[in-house]
Amino acid sequence: MKFEPGTKDYTRSPFTGLTRESWLEAAAYLIEGVFKHIRHFEDPVIVARQETEVTYPHLKDSPEQQEAQRRAELFEGLTRTFFIAAPLLKNKPDYMVNGYRLADYYKAQVLRSCSKGDSVSVGSYEELQEVTGRTDPFRCFQQTVETCALVICLEISRKQIWETYTTEEKNTIAAFLSGYAHTNTVPQNWRLFNMLDMAFLHKEGYWIDEEIMADHAQAILGYYAGDGWYRDGQSFDYYSCWAFNLYAPLWNVWYGYENMPYIARKFEDNSNALMRTYPDFFDADGWMLMWGRSNIYRFAAASAFDGNFFVRHPAANPGLARRIASGALMQFLGRDDCVVNGVPSLGFYGQFSPLVQGYSCAESPFWLGKAFLCLDLPADHPFWTATEENGSWATMQAGEVKETVLDGPALCFTNHQANGQTILRSGKIVKEAGDDHGLWNYAKLCFNSKYPWEATPRADTAGDADVAEGEVESQQYVLKDSTTGTLLKANATFWAGSRGGVLYRRQFFGYNLHDETHWMQAMNLADFPVANGIIRVDRHRLYRRPVSVTLGAYGFPDNGTEIARLEWDGAKAIVLTGSDSTGHRKQLAMTVWDGWSGINVVHSSGTNPESLHSIVAFAQASFVKQYGGAEPYVLVSQVITRDDDQPFTEDELFPIREIVYADSLHSHRTGSYGPVRIVLADGTERTVDFEGIEGRLTL
Repeated sequence: MKFEPGTKDYTRSPFTGLTRESWLEAAAYLIEGVFKHIRHFEDPVIVARQETEVTYPHLKDSPEQQEAQRRAELFEGLTRTFFIAAPLLKNKPDYMVNGYRLADYYKAQVLRSCSKGDSVSVGSYEELQEVTGRTDPFRCFQQTVETCALVICLEISRKQIWETYTTEEKNTIAAFLSGYAHTNTVPQNWRLFNMLDMAFLHKEGYWIDEEIMADHAQAILGYYAGDGWYRDGQSFDYYSCWAFNLYAPLWNVWYGYENMPYIARKFEDNSNALMRTYPDFFDADGWMLMWGRSNIYRFAAASAFDGNFFVRHPAANPGLARRIASGALMQFLGRDDCVVNGVPSLGFYGQFSPLVQGYSCAESPFWLGKAFLCLDLPADHPFWTATEENGSWATMQAGEVKETVLDGPALCFTNHQANGQTILRSGKIVKEAGDDHGLWNYAKLCFNSKYPWEATPRADTAGDADVAEGEVESQQYVLKDSTTGTLLKANATFWAGSRGGVLYRRQFFGYNLHDETHWMQAMNLADFPVANGIIRVDRHRLYRRPVSVTLGAYGFPDNGTEIARLEWDGAKAIVLTGSDSTGHRKQLAMTVWDGWSGINVVHSSGTNPESLHSIVAFAQASFVKQYGGAEPYVLVSQVITRDDDQPFTEDELFPIREIVYADSLHSHRTGSYGPVRIVLADGTERTVDFEGIEGRLTL
């Protein structure tokens, strides 16, 4: 059942109606859902499990491993729901649930989780080493993550919980925290967990190793890539926003400003840098993208705004920040399928196993509770008192596209006034060949705020397509060796930046470090935005032939879809018209020009995160000659979308009036070399020129 706020104020919040009281109601809605699964005061926070194949505790692991995982799940359930309970308690100290005070429950459970021998003890670092028999000193445990959530929530609910413990009880908790704070961690965003643990202990008068603290802090700063974004391991994703840009500001307040002012100042500068462009990462409704790993954390992506308001000199626009946070909240809680039996599903909207990772358990989605840290801001804070604003969306002209290009994290995102959608094109991506999960999360050519990524279509019915499963992916190229039948997908995306309004990237298919790149199948990517989507003018670098190629559009929810096929001056288009699972109207059109032999659709089920059934429109081409000959090198296509019943115009479906090649004097216009000039119906032109791309590629 969806969340329906009882309190709304469209004077102060003209876009969402949500107020501070609405957010408290949302927190109560989620907490009441959690406690449907907790029958007795002594019971830990364990909710009904929806999935058993991917998530932990892993049924195929040894009993020792399962025991460690059981303890980790206990801690995730406690600390992640505490993200919601703590700010609720700060504002409503006597909040009751199941007939007892919520504060009393979390006070008891926190102490028990840190107490050796208790039935809900989550285990000290040393205990877990003994239980699992691990001897590798660099192996870490999930508990490290959750200790950070614990200290944040203890600080927020200081008066209601932490200050009510006896000195002995505080010492028990502190000793438990210190064990994880000072032991090994994962060398990426996890360092922040150790830093926050130590900062809390230091603030409370306990000893910490300041050299370890400094080592973590300098490493975190070293991950910074520019424009507010940090590299998380190899990748860029929302961890930069819901980890680096939330935890670093908190660390500043607790420890950094006083003890490490240089790094604290840098963290503050980086948070402010993110605020300059991050609002445009969300669409006109405040919706976020389904992108990167851990999508089950959902609107935690808005917590970076909370983090910015914790620094001394925040740059965020408070009215815009609240509008986005509330929009992202309702993107999920405003649906009937997101919260199932009181608990956020293991999916993006409803249950959706293809996006779930093995490091998650049934309670993991409550990481989304980070967004509720805005309730730690007092009622008179500008975040709550400012009138909602809609940033760039409020000033854009009809049909305008605003593009933001960030070379450091290799992110290009466009805001499309015509349909209110935000589209992300990203780079600097390397995944193992065959890692479909990683490719769905990171390597899609485009990520759209209103069209979440689709997993590999299962082709349960052939529809109009004559393709086997795996030969089509949404927003991805797939190559098929016509001789061996081998399928190749692009597992490496290099970034070459934007020039003349065109974004350049290169994708390698089957990329690995053992082959020289000139032996690899590759595609030079060039794309630019139009009012309702993206036009692609890509040039292949295919060496091994014969090979067939497909390119999919976004996955389209199929709840009764009209499929229309159109042609105009040699171009072909497929138009899909229908509704998503909530009844909202949607339209998608894919058009192909030069290089493509045809366009088709494939039907699927169980591969779309918002609809049981779905359709993927896709383009097809074949290259059979070893060295090209008269075959085309350039593949021109477009995908556009809208969320209403207004039909696409002819100029929108077929916007290209002329394609001019540098090799047009040759007997065959193949686009094999030189620039390609695209003339659009509105008179604008784009020149795609891959010359020099080799020297601009970055990873």
